[in-house]
Amino acid sequence: MMFDLPDSQTLYQALLSRDAAYDGRAYVGVTSTGIFCRLTCPARKPKFENCQFFATPGACIEAGFRACKRCHPVDAAAGNDPNVRRLLAALEARPGHRWGEGDVIAMGLDPSTTRRAFKRQFGMTFLEMARQRRLRDGFTTLSAGEPVIAAQLDAGFESPSAFRAAFARLVGVAPGAFRKDAQLLADWIDTPLGAMVAVACQHRLHLLEFADRKALPREVAKLQKRHPGGIGFGRPAVIDQAAEELAAYFAGQAARFETPLAYHGTGFEAEVWRALREIPAGETRSYGQLAKALGRPGSSRAVARANGANQIAVMIPCHRVLGADGALTGYGGGLWRKQRLIEIERSLSTSAA
Repeated sequence: MMFDLPDSQTLYQALLSRDAAYDGRAYVGVTSTGIFCRLTCPARKPKFENCQFFATPGACIEAGFRACKRCHPVDAAAGNDPNVRRLLAALEARPGHRWGEGDVIAMGLDPSTTRRAFKRQFGMTFLEMARQRRLRDGFTTLSAGEPVIAAQLDAGFESPSAFRAAFARLVGVAPGAFRKDAQLLADWIDTPLGAMVAVACQHRLHLLEFADRKALPREVAKLQKRHPGGIGFGRPAVIDQAAEELAAYFAGQAARFETPLAYHGTGFEAEVWRALREIPAGETRSYGQLAKALGRPGSSRAVARANGANQIAVMIPCHRVLGADGALTGYGGGLWRKQRLIEIERSLSTSAA
């Protein structure tokens, strides 16, 4: 079950001491190996800077980590549900298979029951878990400069058209449309709240979104239209800088971002985004307060629309804006992420004080 994770230092100490109190409640992803474990894992302990902590195995898988073969974190999270364990064993045996509801039914299982059981245990369905593993393998291959056919095979898709269709659904651009000589380059950044897709040129970050955001395909497509040079795969220094600053942020070390950003919007939208960056970490504003700060009282709805048009999550902190009554309002990355980002920043501001 989900619960609010304590700070990373507390979790790291629990990892070092193999604290059983966190078993099934927190997991560690090790960036140097790409593996995630239970905190009680007997394996050699990683350095703190190589650790990312998650509340569920599903979040670890979304961030691109593979399950440890010593502590079997996915099996442990399955509990005593025999159907969940059976499907996990089937996925382990055929990780590249293109799983569908027909396969679940063929195993004599009810898809709706299975869907609820996986959601309860992992925060994602069985089919989502299988798809995340396949697409991540394919994206990694493409980022390394391999041809689409190699990515297709690594992702376990039987045909190029199936892989292209799945990839297009994720980022809005078919793999074949990505150019080797592109000015804009795309790559993944892993975070404790899930993988993020970053797009940057050699000088500025143009897009940063959680990979599961529904608006991501539309945003990538808009970027592609604006830039005749197209989009390719790669990791320029700007994305490296963004990854380092995000790692410090999620580790509770700093909330200041120096990565140069490119604003793709109207003059008013850019004005709103700059105002968002001026809200101190640990504080929030209502749309009305933000409108007044811009000298535009009565433009709350326009401010809200500009907030929703933001294409650079976290670094342009649209999560710091709440409803007039202080309630969480819409957030493209999910309200649970908005709540967690606010909690992280309040912890940061408390530590600074």
